[in-house]
Amino acid sequence: MASAKGSAISRPTVRGLGIVRPRYGELAIRTVLLACAFVSVLTTFGIVASLVGPTIEFFQAVSLREFFLTTDWAPTFTPARFGVIPIVVGTLSVTFWALLIAVPFGLGAAIYLSEYARPRARRTLKPILEVLEGIPTIAYGFFAVTFVTPLLRELWFAGEPPAIFNVLSAGLVMGVMILPTVASLSEDAMSAVPRGLREGGYALGGSKLQVSTRVVVPAALSGIVASFVLGFSRAIGETVVVLLAAGAIANLTLDPRESVQTMTAFIAATGSGDIATGTITYKTIFAVGSLLFTITFIVNLISIWLVRRYRQVYS
Repeated sequence: MASAKGSAISRPTVRGLGIVRPRYGELAIRTVLLACAFVSVLTTFGIVASLVGPTIEFFQAVSLREFFLTTDWAPTFTPARFGVIPIVVGTLSVTFWALLIAVPFGLGAAIYLSEYARPRARRTLKPILEVLEGIPTIAYGFFAVTFVTPLLRELWFAGEPPAIFNVLSAGLVMGVMILPTVASLSEDAMSAVPRGLREGGYALGGSKLQVSTRVVVPAALSGIVASFVLGFSRAIGETVVVLLAAGAIANLTLDPRESVQTMTAFIAATGSGDIATGTITYKTIFAVGSLLFTITFIVNLISIWLVRRYRQVYS
């Protein structure tokens, strides 16, 4: 009887270790996800391939020294001048003012939502904050031109007021535009920090502020850095806001009251004009695009290095 029972018990186990039916739904999902990954990679290679050819042709006609070391930018004039430094400085200047708004306010909003806000308040405030991401950039551009710039000119109290098109207005509005990105991703990273780290900080006598800033933020630093880099990438690649609010004059200046031209604004303005295809001016668009792509790529590499480093520390 015992052996009969033992064999009866063992039979389902044997059947359970037999042939497993293929899970076609899981296989389909994996195939779709793999296809999405390939589309992303192929898109990146396609962008690079579209930039490389015209960029090489451009630098066959314009020297690297003239492009990177001179400060006169007038590719549509005669004679043409191709010193890219003014529009690079203009791009970084606008991005600086945007990050000056987005980083501290976005991180502060993330700390509040993650550590201070009640669940009901978090469920209400976070969607409201993320609504800002859905507003079209053209609306932000007109907001900068019709509201922020006149307000700055009216309230300016030291020296000459800002010009009609200026860096400060474009940077402030762009900072508000990317603030939800920084806040949302940083809040997600802080919410993922284990509860035990917080409880350990409170057990050592830390206050809410001390635990938030000295325990939670360092533990979530990899995600926070990623949000900063994503905000930077969006700011440096923004076109409509800077095209409307910052102007189209390639000034080599760090004065936020002055008008500047950014790399994206130059590409948009020149690419939508009546420049003949194949001319050196037309190929300038691709050279500037390649430079913008390279800057963004380098920043992303630095971001990946930082994320991996701090993820190892706080894993």
